Formats: sequence, C-alpha cells, structure tokens
Amino acid sequence: MAERNEKKPKRIENTQKQQNKKQDGEVKKEENDGNSEEMAKSGQETQEKSNPNKKFKKVFPYGNYKSYYGYRIGKGPEREEDPRIRVLKKEWFEGKDCLDIGCNSGVVTIQIAKKYNCKSILGLDIDSALIEEAFWYLRKFVKMEFAEKKNTNNTNVKAVQDVNESEQCTTKSSNEGADNGSSHQSSCERNLSDIVSFRQENFVRSRPHDKQYDTILCLSVTKWIHLNWGDDGLITAFAKIWRLLRPGGVFVLEPQPWSSYERNRTVSETTRSNFRDIKYRPDFFREMLLDKIGFRRVEVVTSDLSGTRTGFNRPIFAYYK
Repeated sequence: MAERNEKKPKRIENTQKQQNKKQDGEVKKEENDGNSEEMAKSGQETQEKSNPNKKFKKVFPYGNYKSYYGYRIGKGPEREEDPRIRVLKKEWFEGKDCLDIGCNSGVVTIQIAKKYNCKSILGLDIDSALIEEAFWYLRKFVKMEFAEKKNTNNTNVKAVQDVNESEQCTTKSSNEGADNGSSHQSSCERNLSDIVSFRQENFVRSRPHDKQYDTILCLSVTKWIHLNWGDDGLITAFAKIWRLLRPGGVFVLEPQPWSSYERNRTVSETTRSNFRDIKYRPDFFREMLLDKIGFRRVEVVTSDLSGTRTGFNRPIFAYYK
C-alpha cells in the first residue's frame, strides 16, 4: 500500500506535466498561427512588390482622373489646344469674370484665359491634389508665356535697329508714354497668374460665392454631380449656377450621355444607389434649365466636336440668363 501511495504523486506530477506541455503546445500553435497570418500578409505584399507589372484599377468616384487631359488632349497638354476651346465664343470671355466648375488639373481653364483674354477666371475642383497640379501647370504656362514674350521682344528690337535713329526715338518715346500714362493693363499685358486662380471646393455643398460671373463653364462634370448627389444635387448645382451668373451671363454646359452614366455607375456604393434613383436623365436637362431654373434661351454650340478623341465627342450648349 505504501508503494502504491508513493507512486500516485508521481502519476499526478506526470499528468500535470502533460497538461502544461499541452498548454504550451497550444500557445505555440496560436503564436505560429498569428505568425502565419503575418507571413501571409507579408507574402502578399512581397508578391505585389515582386509583380510590378500587375495593374491595380484605381477608382475616381468624382471623375477626378489623374492625367485627364493627357489622354483627352494628348501628351504635352500645355502645348496642345483642347478641341472644345475652338468652338467657344470670344465674347463670352474677353474682359469677363469667369468660373470653371470641375476644372481638374486646370489646363483648359488656363488655355481659355490665354486665348480669350479673360478679366479673371477661377477654377474649382473637389480634389485638392488636382488643384495643386493646376497651380503647377499655371506656373509652367507663365514660364512659357515669358519665354514667348522674350523672343518676341528680341525680334522687335532687331527690327527697330534696322530703322533710322529718329524712328527709334519716336517708337521708344511712344511706348514709354503708353506704359507710364496708362493705369489700366489689358489682359494681354497681364501675367496669366494675375488672371487665373484655383480653389478646392465641392460646388454642390459649398456656401454661396461672394461675387457673380459673366460666364460659367461646366464641362463633362454633370454626370459626377448627378451620380454622387442624385437629382437633388444636380438641381442644387444648376440653381446655384443661375444665381451666380450676372444678367445676360452665359452657362456653357457639356453634359455626358446616359450611356456614360451606365459605365461608371458602380465606382462606389453611393453612385450605384443614386444611379437607380435618377429620374432626370441628360435628355431632360434642357427642359429643366429653361422651364424650372429660369434661363431665357439655349444655343447649341456644337453637336459634333471634330478633332476630339473617341468617347469625348459630346455636344456643348450655351444657356443665357
């Protein structure tokens, strides 16, 4: 009996060791499982890094595409003119205060200011990164403009040297008198950075602007307003544009077709939901702007935009307040 009693504690001790060993094994297993998850994540990251050619689709829920004008206009968009600018009327912009809603990287905004001599033009976009890019493009355009003026001045100086001394003095005197006697600078004489400005803003949700404008542009933007804020958001945007225009002002609209809505409806849960509820399709915009918002008349600027890339041949309208 004594021998049996002596062996019993050893059995208990062995059982306890086995339990401890089992617990240690479970702990190690959990640690290994955790490490396996981390290794799996690390492996996925490594795999992604080891496959630089693998393309991951980026989503732009507001149409805030990067390099938008690069594939709409072509490489070097600062040197190539957007085809839409050719159909716009000079009188809408020359000496006028203008607003460009959804300006993206600001290339068209700057080109309009440069070609049509705006008094001022403000570009708005919901994406702060695109606004930074717009300011970068503006600086680039200013440098190009400075270089062009410098070359022109050098050519003029060479031409002046070919005339007699009296004509040189007369030309110089008249130029100096014009510079000193005139307190008003034409838009041709002003730097582009004095005319063009940019601001990050959600136009649908922003507070009313302090100033009014002679011309407001909304080029290939209404689809994104519509998909993200529905019919109510679109009506809000149109009503705000009408209020911001001075009497006789012009609203230049380039709407996207319904087929374009269908292609982009799934970029987010919001756009998917709003797409199902949209009642006022693009074909209804004319009636809405004339009968409900209050514009007096509409002009079809172009129904067929030649020289544009596939997928961007859209009609452009001018609504007059």
